[in-house]
Order: sequence, then C-alpha cells, then structure tokens
Amino acid sequence: MSFRARYITRPLFGWARSVMPAMSDTEREAIEAGGVWWDAELFTGTPDYDKLLSAAPAKLTEEEKAFMDGPVQELCRMVDDWDINWNRHDLPPEIWDFLREKRFFGMIIPKQYGGLGFSAFAHSEVIRMVSTASVTGGVSVMVPNSLGPGELLMLFGTDEQRDYWLPRLARGEEIPCFGLTSEHAGSDAAAMVDTGVVTRGTYEGEEVLGIRLNFSKRYITLAPIATVIGLAFKMKDPDHLLGSQEDLGITVALVPASTPGVKRGERHIPAMTFFQNGPLEGEDVFVPMSAIIGGEAQIGKGWRMLMGALAAGRGISLPSLSSAAASFAARSTGAYSRVRRQFNIPVGQFEGVQEHLAQLAGAAYELDSARRLTCAALDDGHKSGVIAAIMKAHATYRMRESVNSAYDIHSGKAVIDGPKNYLGNLYRAVPVGITVEGANILTRNLMIFGQGVIRAHPFLLEEMTALAEPDREKAVADFDKAFWAHVGHTFKNAFRAIGRGWTFGLFAPAPDAGKATRHYRQLSRYSAAFALLSDLALVTLGGNLKRKERISARLGDILSELYLLSATLKRFEVDQRPDADLPLVDYVCERGFQKMGIAFAELFDNLPFRPAAWLMRVACFPFGARRAGPSDRLAQTCAEMLMVPSEARDRLTSGIYLGAGKEVSAIADLERAFALVVETDDLRRKLAKAKIRTPEEAREKGLVTAEEAARLAEADEAAAKVIAVDAFPAEAFNGAELLHEHAAPTTNVHDLKRTA
Repeated sequence: MSFRARYITRPLFGWARSVMPAMSDTEREAIEAGGVWWDAELFTGTPDYDKLLSAAPAKLTEEEKAFMDGPVQELCRMVDDWDINWNRHDLPPEIWDFLREKRFFGMIIPKQYGGLGFSAFAHSEVIRMVSTASVTGGVSVMVPNSLGPGELLMLFGTDEQRDYWLPRLARGEEIPCFGLTSEHAGSDAAAMVDTGVVTRGTYEGEEVLGIRLNFSKRYITLAPIATVIGLAFKMKDPDHLLGSQEDLGITVALVPASTPGVKRGERHIPAMTFFQNGPLEGEDVFVPMSAIIGGEAQIGKGWRMLMGALAAGRGISLPSLSSAAASFAARSTGAYSRVRRQFNIPVGQFEGVQEHLAQLAGAAYELDSARRLTCAALDDGHKSGVIAAIMKAHATYRMRESVNSAYDIHSGKAVIDGPKNYLGNLYRAVPVGITVEGANILTRNLMIFGQGVIRAHPFLLEEMTALAEPDREKAVADFDKAFWAHVGHTFKNAFRAIGRGWTFGLFAPAPDAGKATRHYRQLSRYSAAFALLSDLALVTLGGNLKRKERISARLGDILSELYLLSATLKRFEVDQRPDADLPLVDYVCERGFQKMGIAFAELFDNLPFRPAAWLMRVACFPFGARRAGPSDRLAQTCAEMLMVPSEARDRLTSGIYLGAGKEVSAIADLERAFALVVETDDLRRKLAKAKIRTPEEAREKGLVTAEEAARLAEADEAAAKVIAVDAFPAEAFNGAELLHEHAAPTTNVHDLKRTA
C-alpha cells in the first residue's frame, strides 16, 4: 500500500464510510440495471460531441415504413375516440381483432417467435401516430410492447418459456398485463405485501413444488381482459424447501388468468379515458416453480429485472405519446389560431397568443428530437435508466404544458366535449402520463440526479463500491484509486467552469455546426458548471443529499435540460441544418439555458453550506446565472411557423394522424379550413381594406369575381364548422351514459375474452 493510501486515503476512507448511507437493495438494483450513454458524457463536464454527432440517427426500415403506411393508417381510420370513450367504453371487437391479426401486440417480439421484430424507433412511431387518432388505442398497443411479460421474457426468460409464450403473445392469443402496483406499494417496492410462499401443491393433477400467491394489485392496464399476468411479489421460503434463506426477495412470475384463485374483470376509469385498466386479486393461487420468469435462477432478482425492462420501455412509450400530443397540439393550435378571428383579425396575431404558440412549437421540436435520439440510442444497444427517467418525466411535463397552452388558445372550443373536440382526450391523458411508470414527483426528486450521479458520474460508483467492500485492505486500495482520480476530475472541472463562466462560454469547446455552434459552446459551459456543482453537493452534503430532494431535483433539472438540448442540436444536424428550422433550435436552446439558469440560481440560494455556494456563484456565473430566455421577436417567428403552411411546419409535426381517409373527422375539418383560409387570405385583406364584411357584398360591388366570392364563402363555411362546438339534447343525460342517437351497443368484456 502506498504512502498516500496508508496515511491520507485511509482516514478519508473511514470518514466517507461513516457519512455515506448504505444503499438499499432496491436502490442498488435500480442503479445497476441498464447502462449509461450520453448522460455519462454530461457528467464529465466536457462532453465529447463527436460521440453524439457520429451516433446513427433513428431510421425506419422499408418493412417498418410499409407497416406505418398500411396497418397503422388503417387502424387510425378505424378508431373513433369519442365512440370508444363515451359510448362503448372500450375498443370495438373488430379493432381488437385487427390488432391481433396485424401483430400490433408483437412489435418488439423477434420474428423467430412470430413477432414483427421492430426497432425501438418503429415502436415509437406506431405509438406516436395511433395516439393522435385514439389515446385508448395508443395505450392498448403500447402496454404489451413496454413493461410487461413480452419484454421480460425476451430479456430473462428461459428458452422453454420463450418458445411457449412469445408466439402466443405475438399472435394476440394471449393478452398480457403486468401487476406491480398495490395499495401500499407504488413507488416504494420494499413496502410490497403481495407474497409468494414456497410450498408443495397440486398442479394439473400432480403434486409439485411451487408457490402459493396472495396478492392485491391495482391500476393494472389490460387487467380486465388479460389472459396471462406478469406478477411481482415477495417470495418467502419458511419451510426452507429451497435452502436456508427464508426471505428470497422480489420475484416475477407468469400466472395464467384462468388459474384458480385469480380474480380480475373489474375496471378502473383512468381520468375518463377508457382503456382497459383495473385491479387484480389472488387468493391462494398455486403455480409451479416453472412459472418464475427465468426459472429458479431468477428468484429474488425481480426488481433488477423490472428496472432493466424499464430502462428501455420507459424511454419509448410514454415519451412517444407525449411527443405526439405536443406535435398535435402545436399543429392544431397553429391552424386554429389562423382560422379563428377576433376583432376582425386571426387570434394568432395577438402577442399573448403568440407567446403560447412559440412554446408549443418549441416543445414539439424538442420532444420529437429527444424521442428520436433516445430511440436511436436504444436501437444501438444503449439502455440508460437515467435517460429513460429523464424522458418519461420531462416528456410528460412538456405534454402537460403543451396541452394546457392549446386549451388556453382554443378556449371554449376545447372545453366543450363532443366529437368536434379534437383535444379533449389528450387533456384527459395528461395526468395518466404524469403518474404511471414512476410518478414524476419521485422521478424528478430522487431518480434523475440521485441515480444519475451514482450511475453516470465517472468515479462515484467506483468509490461507493469500494466503501461497501468487506475486505478493508482491498477497499482502501480501490477507494484510493477512485478518490484521487475524482479529485483530479473536480479540479479540472473547476478550471473549466471558471474559465467558461468568466468568458460567457465564448471559447468553450464545440463542433463546427454552422449557426448552431454557439449553442454547443453554451452547452459545454453549463456542463462544466453542472459537473462541478454536482461534486460540491456530494462533498458538502454527503449522504444527506438523498434527503435534500429539492436540491437533487434542481440538479436533475439541469441534467435533463442538458440532455434535451443535446438531442435538439443532434436533430438539427441530422436534418442537415435547414435554415427554416434554426429559429426553433434557437428558441429551444435559449429557453433551456433560461431554465438551467433558474435552477443554478436556486441551488446557490439553497445549498446549506453557504461559503461553497457563494464561491460557486462567483466562479461560474460572476454576472448572474439567470438568463432572459427567447426574445419576443424570436417567439413571434416560431409562432408564425405554426400558422403558415411550410416544409418546416410539416417536419415539426410529422408522424401524427390528421384524419386522412375518414368520412367524419374534426381534425381533418380543421386542416381543410386552415388551407382554405390561407388560400383566400389575400382576398380577405382586399375586403378588409374596402371595409366589406361579406363575400356576396364584395361580388356585388365588383371587388371580387364570382369564383373568388364562392371560394371566400367556402372558407367562411369551413371556418364556421371548425369553430362550432357540440350540443346534446337534454334527454341524452337522463341515463347513466351519454349516447349518440345511433350508438353501437357497449362491448361485452366477456365476449372479448372469448375472442382472445
């Protein structure tokens, strides 16, 4: 052992071990699940942009394109979200049959098992389009392809389990669900009271060693119609039939829904969005040991299995729905702002409206950029749990902001429900996205930075591993190596952060990215400051950082913005830097720098060790951390992009369903009205200048031709149709359900089970 290790590191090791709290098993398994990618670069303080820019972009294969142009478009034409939610309270049987026939439930299952074997990006594109046609349809498709039996079997199942279950899941012969959340155990898996006791019992007429399960789950999507249940439970072996250990840990098993003792069929109503969701209960449910996913070798490894699956699924499904909602809100609200007139001008010309339109445009570009980058990384084998958490939380946050902005502008048009309301179901989906697959409050306050700093920091995990090493000599030696490398890293970042802070990042490293180069320089500046502040928080707070949730949340916000801005710049580069998109890139970056500035300022105001906070403020942001954000002129430019037909507008809102091929579609009506209003805009100005209000009067006075007057009248009629809202006869509310005059009968869940 070296002199440094013996006389300097050893005392530091003892101090560090005393102040650093031990990680719980669930924390350790969550951290060890998945890997790291660009998140690790951001923690270095000097990200390698070559690594970002050289990464292959997200791209569909010809087979995937054909699926998007064929079955996905057909599905979107088939669904009627108003009918689904307010009349049937379910997808109609013919749509369930179509989903089975076209293998929508097997998108992620490899072809060798009868699935489609699609990429993460194709999975995302399908969810994006279907969700804008029907939230219920989108959720019904995403869940079997996200966290559930299929993903777990592919990652951890035995060959026998894969050979039996995966073909059946791919064909839709089995409808899966996954039971994790229970009354006392949502985010806190350690509080789970669902148990599986090792015992002997009768299965298919034979006495075998197995597990007797007792469980009560809730909020389980597809549970009411599921035929096979993925179940998480605490496994116990009180009679020591497997060995000396009694508490074996969280385990995951596959339980056929037909197993005696399983109860399911009742339904929850998630925010009046009628995808299949409900409770699961089981009393003395006996299954053989072969029901454990992965076999007996995976006993007690359930939490790690779930976190490993979430590292992929959580980065795809909900971010895809959120990105779709943001793009749909941006396109529809931009069109409505052009069609809807107040005080004889389009409402989109009011600066207050333009402020919201700019936010919509920016969120749509940023979320789609992050979605594409995350899917590309997953397809390249990078499964970062930290990036998945960033995407889940901040995509759904931005979905909420976007839908709220759309509602602010649409006003009463969006408030009144009915078939003419194309935003209502997205609004109702917001709280669902915010709370499922890890509630955002927990994700933001504890996971993004709390797990990110351990998993993605260059040295912290090595230090913590050394502190937990039982062999003290080896522990000190390992800690000595990691700790002093960490010290060197911190000093380097201090010089970087100070230099870049005092020069406003003008000389910070950046690739040659044309007009976007300046944004890379600022990204480098903020990355260095973030890396340094992370180390400062670790040194001054130690293990208490876990309990300082608001400190952790703000650091997580900075990390999240760094990732989202990286994705934005990557997208601009992949698209070959179109000048028309530059205002969007500028807006997203300026707003992201503004958000990071606020987070830094609040951290400096609230770090408990005040001298360190003061030094950081002076060193990294000598002239203040807060930024002004996008200028009014830039916001106006972005807002106008949503109100004028262009290739940039189409790029911004690509991959969403706009009612093509439907006989009746409120969003298609809006698209038509928007096109007509834009086409007749010059004629409208001519009428306004002459102070003439109607096309007929203009024709009579010779201001326009008969054909032009007819076109203006057609535009007025189309606009009136879009602005109109639904009203129902009073007798429609006499019963428990709001029904169309020609509503189809409510789907019978038991009939659906028979077709499964």
